[in-house]
Amino acid sequence: MRLILNWLLSAAALLGVAYIYPGVAVASFGSAMLAALVIGLLNMLVRPILVVLTIPVTLLTLGLFLFVINALMFWAASGLLSGFHVNGFWAALIGSLLYSALGVLIDAVLKRG
Repeated sequence: MRLILNWLLSAAALLGVAYIYPGVAVASFGSAMLAALVIGLLNMLVRPILVVLTIPVTLLTLGLFLFVINALMFWAASGLLSGFHVNGFWAALIGSLLYSALGVLIDAVLKRG
């Protein structure tokens, strides 16, 4: 039940990012749910591989390259879906930062309840 609630709230957060930032567009709540699922799957399957492959760059940048990896996952999800669009890398970087911040809030609320 908590997983479904987290998924629904993540989709709402994605709609919130699209509302706050014009570089991210989501067509509908269904598209947001699908995008949240794809972002979650990319973060679970592809992100760990990228993190391991980019350890030297991540160490050199004192961990800041992880923001680039998050943006790439966000941007990749928009490339895979038709109802979710991100206007380039910088929009993906800002959108992923906003989405991550809202995700932290969602996690905090779900841990309390």
